[in-house]
Amino acid sequence: MKKILIASTSTIHGSNFLDYLLSDLEEHFKDTTEVLFIPYARPGGISHEDYTKKAQGAFKKINKTLIGLHEFTNVKEALTNAKGIFVGGGNTFVLVNKLYKNDLITTLQKVVLNGTPYLGTSAGSNICGLTMNTTNDMPIVYPPSFKTLGFVPFNINPHYLDPDPSSTHMGETRETRIQEFHKFNTQPVIGLREGSFLKVLNEDIVLKGHLSARIFLHNEEPYEIETNTSLNFLK
Repeated sequence: MKKILIASTSTIHGSNFLDYLLSDLEEHFKDTTEVLFIPYARPGGISHEDYTKKAQGAFKKINKTLIGLHEFTNVKEALTNAKGIFVGGGNTFVLVNKLYKNDLITTLQKVVLNGTPYLGTSAGSNICGLTMNTTNDMPIVYPPSFKTLGFVPFNINPHYLDPDPSSTHMGETRETRIQEFHKFNTQPVIGLREGSFLKVLNEDIVLKGHLSARIFLHNEEPYEIETNTSLNFLK
C-alpha cells in the first residue's frame, strides 16, 4: 500500500520550510512520531547535519521527531525499520549517486511499496519517477544510473516554470527541454509548479495544491490539468 507525497518544493515564496504542507504532513505521518530524513541531496552544499537541523524545525511543529539517516552506522537497517521517510531537495545527481553508493535504491523501493509513508520534495520528488532525466540540476557528480524509484509511471519536473514573455533570456524554456527529452524517451512527464504536489495512495495518483500542472506526452502537444485531477490515465 503506497502512501506518498511528491511535492515540487519544500518552500514556497513568503513562507517557511514545509509550512504550506504541514497539515497534509500531519495526516500523512499520523501513525508515527518519528520520521527518517535522507539529507543526501545537500542543497547549496549544506552539511547533512545542518540540513537535518533545518528540517527538524518544521517537523517539530507537527510534533514529529526527525532523525537524519547519516546518524546511523547501518543505514540500510535504519531505512528498513523506518516508520516514515522524508527525502529532501537539493541536487538530484548528488542524491541518486549517494543512494546507489550506499546500496539503498532497492531497500527504499521495498519499504515504500510495503506502506511506509514517504515524502519527497524537489530532488526527493524527482526520484519518485521512472528516471531522473528531467531534473533541472547540474550534473556535478556521475551516478551509476539515471534510473530511479519508479513509484509513479512517469517522469517529474519539479519547480516547473512557464515561459516569461517579458524575459530577455534567449535560452531554452522548461517546455523546450522536456520536448528535447521526448526526442529520446517516450515516458510521460509532469511539470509540477511551486506549491503543487502529487498524492499517491495505493495505485491512485491525484494532483493537489492550488495550481494546475503541465502534462507532456511523447509526440503530442503539452496541456494543462487542474488541481484534484487524477493522473491514473498516465499508467
